[in-house]
Amino acid sequence: MHPSAHVAGIIGSGSIGVAFAIVFARSGWTVRLYDPDAERLKVARQEIISKCSALHHYSLLQETPEVISARVVLCSDLASTVAGATLIQECAPEQLALKIDLFRQLDDLAEPSIVLASSSSALTASSFAETLPGRSRCLVAHPGNPPYLLPVIEIVPAPFTDAKCVDKALELYAEVGLTPVRLRKEIEGFVFNRLQGALLREAYCLVRDGVSSVADIDKVVSHGLGLRWAFMGPFETVDLNTRGGVGSHALKMGPAYARMGAERGQHDPWTADLVAEVEAQRRSLIPLEEWEARVAWRDRALMERARDEVQRKLQ
Repeated sequence: MHPSAHVAGIIGSGSIGVAFAIVFARSGWTVRLYDPDAERLKVARQEIISKCSALHHYSLLQETPEVISARVVLCSDLASTVAGATLIQECAPEQLALKIDLFRQLDDLAEPSIVLASSSSALTASSFAETLPGRSRCLVAHPGNPPYLLPVIEIVPAPFTDAKCVDKALELYAEVGLTPVRLRKEIEGFVFNRLQGALLREAYCLVRDGVSSVADIDKVVSHGLGLRWAFMGPFETVDLNTRGGVGSHALKMGPAYARMGAERGQHDPWTADLVAEVEAQRRSLIPLEEWEARVAWRDRALMERARDEVQRKLQ
């Protein structure tokens, strides 16, 4: 791999900062990893080497861990971290006051054309960047954890974020092998954590109500739902589960899901207009005449995973 001319300035050397350092460095970028804690930076260096060694063991790197780690420069000075950077990735703890202060400094220090992205898990860019002179280049880029194994990254612009800045972020994250998803509006927790939170809330309720144990709920996901979710999402899952597609599924199962929601104090019925919108989007992806072939694709994917699991157990 040829080294890239791009430079990533990563603010914070905790677990997400380290993970992003690996993502950018393995793509040939120079990485400047900043932390005010010198001891934490030393630990981060060892973590990068260790995690890269694990990736190398599973043939997930094109270069040696040493070559990739050498692209990461440890920095204790914020100004030198952001100078000449292609992208700034803030990975500080999820504390609003801290992010407000950091983005104020970053907006002062970084060149005006540089995207300032936060790895925030729930806080929106509006909450920490709204008063900045350079707020138009600020957004959230929320990764899966760890991003060197989970490629999805949510790009969440604020109402004041410039569209060109969003496009540039989408391009840069795709360039380093991530799968950027652009949200249409700000919302606390974004998509990733709202979906995760919905399942987690119900899981807690099922334990509280004595319906199931923690271990058995995890089995339902890891041996059932999760096997399908490894390669398709909730809409495609139900679309392929019912002949006639998602519209047919909503007609048959919608009332039951409405009752389950009401039991939890949630009144969000699947209205006819909403179901029609979801169905239209699904049919634009997979027309009904291709439904049988897509079901066969799903079954092949599940069989491949079942075969791989059997082989793994035999090793």
